[in-house]
Formats: sequence, structure tokens, C-alpha cells
Amino acid sequence: MSTLTRHLNGSHENVRMYDRRVALPILGEMAVPPPDKVAYYAGLGVLAALQVIEWPIALVITAGHLLADQHLSGVVRGVGQALQDA
Repeated sequence: MSTLTRHLNGSHENVRMYDRRVALPILGEMAVPPPDKVAYYAGLGVLAALQVIEWPIALVITAGHLLADQHLSGVVRGVGQALQDA
């Protein structure tokens, strides 16, 4: 299997993984992450609420995971490609 085929298949599976959507009153329609991701983010929230970790650290970790999971974003892919080329 070529690299391009593997990349396209991975993106297709990522789309299927986030195919559940929920309509929120103010925010509109949003994709619901899989249960394991929801549990991970909830765990980070609990750790921050119990002051085991600081809120800014929890936000940075969450943002990093969201960016890492966002395989379909051309901007993130372009930045990663530029970092690899550097």
C-alpha cells in the first residue's frame, strides 16, 4: 500500500470516527469525539478541577491532542510538512 493510499484511508476512517454530531443551542452543530477521547478530556478536567495539574497545562495538553487528532486540516498538515523539511 502506498503512502498516499494509507494517508487517504486514515483520513477516511477519521471522518467516520467523528461522524456523530449534536446540535448545541448557541454553538450550532458539533462533532462528538469517540468515547475514549471524551473520557481522556474529562480526566484532564477532573485533574485540573482537583488542582493536580494547573488549568493552563490542561488547556495546552487538550489543544495539543485536538491538533494531533485533526488529520483533515491542511494547515496542520502543512506545518508538520514544513517542520519535517527543516
